[in-house]
Amino acid sequence: MGKGFNGLMVKAWGGADYRLTVTSTEHITDKFVRVSFTAGGLLADHPVHPTQWIRLWIPDASSDKQHHRGYTLVEQNPDADTFSIDFALHNGPAADWALRAKPGDPLDATVLGSDFQLPEQTPSEYVIFGDTASLPAINTLLEAIGDTPARIWLEWQYESDQTIPLRNKPHHEITWLQRIDDGRLMREAAQEMSCAADAFAWIACCGQTTRSIVKTMKGQHALPKTAIKSQAYWK
Repeated sequence: MGKGFNGLMVKAWGGADYRLTVTSTEHITDKFVRVSFTAGGLLADHPVHPTQWIRLWIPDASSDKQHHRGYTLVEQNPDADTFSIDFALHNGPAADWALRAKPGDPLDATVLGSDFQLPEQTPSEYVIFGDTASLPAINTLLEAIGDTPARIWLEWQYESDQTIPLRNKPHHEITWLQRIDDGRLMREAAQEMSCAADAFAWIACCGQTTRSIVKTMKGQHALPKTAIKSQAYWK
């Protein structure tokens, strides 16, 4: 199967290619399936870090085309050379592939640009905004920040979204908000919250919501650019 122009561009940008192999699949909810892989040496070359992500080359069931999509790694085990990826089940080639996946299936992956590190100086708290698309990354972040307090706002679309396992600790405050009016409740939460001057904001929602919350963090809450990490996870 061909990767086309996207494959040429990723290679030109220095992407490193790997062959993954499916070891198991598990339905987390009716809308999410977790696929586990052997990593093909990927974790030996790219040490584990919070919010670690890779590009997957998803085969199209009806053609020889491959679609590339970014996904966060969870449950990384460098010693065993394994990790898992959570797939949202909606109409699309990645969801279709995840539903068909079975042990032994191969899948190509490319590592390009995943290098997030926690701030050198521990903030007084983390303020985190995300949704089910970025929840795997948020879980890895919550595991990494240790005893630092965190407030997390999560946007849900389906009732079952709120049953997705969270890696939060007792000193983490979780608020679930329903997705209505293209993320209005999330934007309002960012405006209505208080925020310490030495907080660190991590924001990964849809593009429109992410941009709005970043603007609020910089303007209303006066956080410097260095204290904000943002990424639009979908459009």
